Amino acid sequence: MTLRSPLAPSSDDSSASWPIRLAVGLLVIFAIVVVLVTNRWLTDRFTETTRNRADLRLALYSGNIVSELQRTSVVPLLLGQDPALLQALKEGTFTSTSQRLMRVQQEIGVASIMLLDKDGRTVAATNRNILGTWFASAPFYLDAIRAGDTVFTATPRDGGGFDFAYSRAIVSDGKPLGVIVVAVDLMKFERSWSGLQDVVVVTNSEGVVVLGTDPRWRGKPLEEALTRGDRLSVFDRALQATTDFTQRPPDAYLRGEAVMKTEARVPFRGWRIYNFTAYDSVRERVNGVLALEIMGFAILLALTFYVLSRRAWSQTRSFRRESAELRLLNARLQREIAEREKAQKSLEVAELTLAQSSKLAALGEMSAAVSHELNQPLAAMKTYLAGARLLLQRKRPEEALSSFQRIDDLIDRMGAITRQLKSYARKGGEAFEPVDLRTSLSSALSMMEPQLKQRLVKITRALPRQPVMVMADRIRLEQVIINLLRNALDATRQTAAPQIDLMIAAGETATLTVRDNGHGIEDLENLFEPFYTTKKPGEGVGLGLAISSGIVTDLGGRLTARNAEGGGAVFEMQLPIYGSEAEAAE
Repeated sequence: MTLRSPLAPSSDDSSASWPIRLAVGLLVIFAIVVVLVTNRWLTDRFTETTRNRADLRLALYSGNIVSELQRTSVVPLLLGQDPALLQALKEGTFTSTSQRLMRVQQEIGVASIMLLDKDGRTVAATNRNILGTWFASAPFYLDAIRAGDTVFTATPRDGGGFDFAYSRAIVSDGKPLGVIVVAVDLMKFERSWSGLQDVVVVTNSEGVVVLGTDPRWRGKPLEEALTRGDRLSVFDRALQATTDFTQRPPDAYLRGEAVMKTEARVPFRGWRIYNFTAYDSVRERVNGVLALEIMGFAILLALTFYVLSRRAWSQTRSFRRESAELRLLNARLQREIAEREKAQKSLEVAELTLAQSSKLAALGEMSAAVSHELNQPLAAMKTYLAGARLLLQRKRPEEALSSFQRIDDLIDRMGAITRQLKSYARKGGEAFEPVDLRTSLSSALSMMEPQLKQRLVKITRALPRQPVMVMADRIRLEQVIINLLRNALDATRQTAAPQIDLMIAAGETATLTVRDNGHGIEDLENLFEPFYTTKKPGEGVGLGLAISSGIVTDLGGRLTARNAEGGGAVFEMQLPIYGSEAEAAE
């Protein structure tokens, strides 16, 4: 016989290299496709997120502007009815009028207040430097005299921008005595926007910029303000188109930079507010994710090359070790022969040890079974003792005696269980008698009453009217039913609307069906094996179904389980009908 080293290279090594190369090529292609798809998807997603944030920001800015305008519009109406101002205009004495206007300014928080007489001369103002200045030709004076109501004016400044003011004529006996002018400080919003990276612009109904983060835009149409700046050369435009090929076409270009444009309506005289956001923030976020992806693929590719190099290195070393391994092969075979002889001598000792271990395993199994089967009556006894204590405290001894009677029945049942637990190790039974399966089910439900009261479980029963008699040990039969009910309760612990269906049918055999709407059974093959359980440690030892299956087999029947079609588990216990065995014998 020819011996060949397992590490020797095969003749298929050269032919196996092309699938590896193909796999590496496919990995590179896959990485490129993933990066391109991720770039498109993340660009669209982050762009939409940035646009939504800009819309929310514009809604906030618009609300602040309208709130400031509405708050200021009420001031001329209040001051126009001020008796002190009326008296000052009538008498022509304005010694304390300016101080009064200053107090109003501090209380209300407006920009400035002016009081003009009927000729348009400033007779009182919060800014004393303009006292005596004539505004007879100013729009806010003329519009207020003509309208007879509060009017809003936006007066262009010489250096650009606008002065916003609300004015109202002060009338007495149907004749105008003067005009009260309250300036609106909208420039504070520009100052608050100056710290943003985005460009914010407010235009009037004619599309002229009245507010903006760039002061040079004020008083100019929006389109003219956007095109203001350095013109792009042909080379710059080509470079820009090449840079933006991976993203959607931009909404606009601001100073040669692609920006996202969002706009909203300001509910005031047809004004609109615009927000221009650079795509740089979106691009940075996308590039960050793409960098991680590329890094991951690079690491994966590096690991692939590392594995391939290790494989080649391992093959090289295998050639060098082959001769040494062949020399050691004979010595290894001799050691194996010696070990086999030694193991054969130790076989007898191992058989004795195995027998002792089997005895210990059986003892442990019986101990676990005793603990498992006595846990249910002990829990019920604790519940009945608590109820009896409460009844005695409320001086209801008759009802407490019924609880003590139930405790006495449970003690008898525990004694019967300890006597019957040996049935798992030695099949057979002597206490068989005719038992109504319906009565056993009722007794089991009574035993489970404390657990059923703690949970809101819907239990439905479908029982025949006639008795369903079987030949069985009543205690052991109830033990099986309690185990099935307890498993159904545990299976529906995480169910929103737990339900257990109990059905008894009498045909060729007496069949008890227990169905729940729990999580079902994962391993049907090992379900009835001892110590098999899906419960957490401390909640069960996995002997309930094993003992129940052994009891049903002793009674001449069988216990089966399956998963229901609509979810949950179904257990069926089939027992011979009492009298059928005698009829078959005859």
